[in-house]
Amino acid sequence: MKGQFNDLFNKEDYSLYSNAMTFMRRPLVKNPLVEKADVVVFGVPFDMATSGRSGARMGPDAIRRASVNLSWESKKFPWDFKLFEHTQIIDAGDLVFDCGDAKDLALRLEAAADQILKSGKMLLGLGGDHFITLPLLRAYKKHYGEMALIHFDAHTDTYNNGSRYDHGTMFYHAPKEGLIDPASSVQIGIRTEYKQQGHGFNVINAMQANDLSADQIVSQIKEIVGNKPVYLTFDIDCLDPAFAPGTGTPVCGGISSDKALKIIRALKGINLVGMDVVEVSPAYDHSEITALAAATIALELLYVWTANKIA
Repeated sequence: MKGQFNDLFNKEDYSLYSNAMTFMRRPLVKNPLVEKADVVVFGVPFDMATSGRSGARMGPDAIRRASVNLSWESKKFPWDFKLFEHTQIIDAGDLVFDCGDAKDLALRLEAAADQILKSGKMLLGLGGDHFITLPLLRAYKKHYGEMALIHFDAHTDTYNNGSRYDHGTMFYHAPKEGLIDPASSVQIGIRTEYKQQGHGFNVINAMQANDLSADQIVSQIKEIVGNKPVYLTFDIDCLDPAFAPGTGTPVCGGISSDKALKIIRALKGINLVGMDVVEVSPAYDHSEITALAAATIALELLYVWTANKIA
């Protein structure tokens, strides 16, 4: 028995629930720029741009904790390959910024994302409210030029009557900054008011999305985005509150988690260059179902990216 527990306090080892929770129990690194990896998971605990219920700053931690429920599967059903045999993923923890300063957040997030992309890695962002997508897009523009946007949401986020830092104005500013091309972009699950005339973006609203099959939706998406580099952002309130109650601005009539996953899986083949999952607000969640949905969506996106890489 002597010597059996020599590594009892080796913090490099862990079981599913021990030590700091990372996304899918991937290695936690301090400096992602010097680590060998394909993908960096990066949390952004920010919700100062929220117009509804606050709390999304706790979203990255909730998503990571929920992802533990997924990490025991060597390959995620129904995929036919093991993700971590083809893609090396690290968790860089959360962005450090002055939590009372939205401008500081925007500048630091853009700079951090730019450095990660310069190091040759892809980035999976975990929010945080949806404003974080705007500085992320600014960083991606430097590397990929004008992109197509695939945007899952209950809201278009194209409103021009918010403040400079508002989670409903990102896609009003992004086209004006040349970050995304609305004509090559699509918004799925929309079910709140927006100015339809001159909107610019292609919209598959929630009523349409619920009536169409996942394959029909994906056929439209692929026709719209074509071969352009694609940034995919998933606001968890795209899902009906029955599947995702833990969010700041819930809206009834959304799509199911099953349909969302079917759509994402069928996006294999698009030129996916960046992604984020946002607006999880765990204070309003029940039994972690919102956080689990977000973690599952993030994992499926990584499978799509990897499937493209090994195709």
